[in-house]
Amino acid sequence: MTLAVVVLAAGQGKRMRSRRPKVLHRLAGRPLLGHVLDTAQSLHPDRIVIVYGHEGEQVRAEMSQRGCSWVEQKERLGTGHAVAQAMPLIRDMDRVLVLYGDVPLIATGTLARLIEASASGPIGVLTSVVEDPTGYGRIIRDVNTGRILRSVEQKDAGPQELVVNEVNTGILVAERNRLDSWLGRLRSDNAQGEHYLTDVIAMAVEEGESVASAEPGCIEEVSGVNDRIQLAALERFAQRRLAEQLMRDGVTLADPARIDIRGRLETGEDVTIDINLVVEGLVRLGSTVSIGPNCLIRDSVIADGVEILAGCVIEGATIGPGSRVGPFARLRPEAKLASETHVGNFVEIKKSTIGDRSKVNHLTYVGDARIGSGVNVGAGTITCNYDGANKHLTVVGDDVFIGSNTALVAPVTVGKGATIGAGSVINRDAPAGELTVARARQVTVNGWQRPVKAPKT
Repeated sequence: MTLAVVVLAAGQGKRMRSRRPKVLHRLAGRPLLGHVLDTAQSLHPDRIVIVYGHEGEQVRAEMSQRGCSWVEQKERLGTGHAVAQAMPLIRDMDRVLVLYGDVPLIATGTLARLIEASASGPIGVLTSVVEDPTGYGRIIRDVNTGRILRSVEQKDAGPQELVVNEVNTGILVAERNRLDSWLGRLRSDNAQGEHYLTDVIAMAVEEGESVASAEPGCIEEVSGVNDRIQLAALERFAQRRLAEQLMRDGVTLADPARIDIRGRLETGEDVTIDINLVVEGLVRLGSTVSIGPNCLIRDSVIADGVEILAGCVIEGATIGPGSRVGPFARLRPEAKLASETHVGNFVEIKKSTIGDRSKVNHLTYVGDARIGSGVNVGAGTITCNYDGANKHLTVVGDDVFIGSNTALVAPVTVGKGATIGAGSVINRDAPAGELTVARARQVTVNGWQRPVKAPKT
């Protein structure tokens, strides 16, 4: 049995008030449509067709690596019309599942239940019982048998139909050939003048068919995004769900409501995370990692026993076991810290390696450098790695002591065991095991007077 998934993603989303297509707005760091495609692909369908429309080239460009088929809905004539555009691309399929690019949190298990429920019949719909059905189409059932008779959009519903609180989510699965036939008979004589996909339910019933149904685990699974308020509500729901999974995996969260995962976070045992962590891309945390408040970590690997203190920004970095970073440190891409390193407050490290047990504790910039093990880099030290056109390498050997307020003008090498006097500007290699000092001679100017402000006239 072959399965095609048709994803409707042609809507303009006027209420978003954005130049960006609605389905490309982000939830938990990924486009809405990306969430839907991830779920669709988890079902291992034989084909996925995306129906695009408004600013469609943006959508295609962002999703070009997904391996999907594309078809344009040039006129916005309703959901039924949108699905009809995809039918020529799936003529060789047996069944069709229809999803929506702005309904991002639909779960694989829910769709699997729907497909299973409808396996013996021509059509199945996903319905949900809600406290407030406003805005949804209503599922009308036979009061005696409970069989589904039809779906009525709110604008077309009468007083008795409006009190029904079982709603049609719009998600359905059907035999392709039967759906093709029903779509060809859709009419637009309704309040919105559109071809409603949901009208195929009544057509199936008129032909004597039973309409199967299934329900989602929660209403958020089938909640659509029409404006930024709804997007924010789903963001908080998604983040809470991610936080709960972290806690099930053994992570201690100081406040589950104050963590934002905008990518993927992998954790070892006994990880502790304080408030307001933002995770982007893929982040891997080892066991017994501790992260302080108000940190951003992006695409980084952090080994066992690392302590990240408050206010750190870590992106594209690797941190070795037992290290301590922060507070208020920044590790930029290709920063690599070995084991038991210390990187302190207001330190920035970029494209550099820091060896075992080395310390860069205060007010320092290290860029394009190789720092050995057991090195102490004094406060205010900088590597002058850029000459205005090119970057150059600084190499510091093991067991070097660099005094405060030193400038290392690359390319330069400081030999093993060397000591650099505070306030030095090192623009030639410093030999191993020796004290190197490079300062201007200190001069006292006798009788010099500090300028004073002129009196006001």
